[in-house]
Amino acid sequence: MSDDAQEISGGDLRAAIAARLEALSDRSLLLMDDDAPFRNRLARALEQRGFAVTMAEGVHQALDIIAKAPPAFAVMDMRLEDGNGLKAVEALHARRPDAHAIMLTGYGNIASAVQAVKSGAIDYLSKPADADDVARALLAVEDQVPPPPENPMSADRVRWEHIQRVYTLCGQNVSETARRLNMHRRTLQRILAKRAPK
Repeated sequence: MSDDAQEISGGDLRAAIAARLEALSDRSLLLMDDDAPFRNRLARALEQRGFAVTMAEGVHQALDIIAKAPPAFAVMDMRLEDGNGLKAVEALHARRPDAHAIMLTGYGNIASAVQAVKSGAIDYLSKPADADDVARALLAVEDQVPPPPENPMSADRVRWEHIQRVYTLCGQNVSETARRLNMHRRTLQRILAKRAPK
């Protein structure tokens, strides 16, 4: 029932996004993220909303795509295995100044947000971002700040998602994950044994 209610409440927003996109001749979007499950999920959701998505798993691949055919929109992760996503934002801004790019990151802080905007991004969202929030940010009218998300994740959920991502990147090695997160191994094991918070 709650899922149905969310679908209905998100219906108006999705209709507005679809109408806005329909008016555009170029709906090309570059999605750059090295987290394959998240990248694929977000790409599918953005395609359902009307974007023509091309995916890149790293900075070098994104730079090649930008050099050949700079997209109208871009959603780029800040920190990737082969470099900083800001390089791709700068390259896109240089090749296509009218492109709308937003940065995604699991390491949100004000300094990074300022750096992203200076590089040419129009907005900055924390991962894992909702497709509606991404589309809303990409299609925001110039000088208009997109409204805050209707149902933002709780701080506990954001923390849990970040821990899960690091755990996956460490090959599900508890000791290595605990070391990288600067956390006691037993504390981490307790968190991993629990369900995801809401």
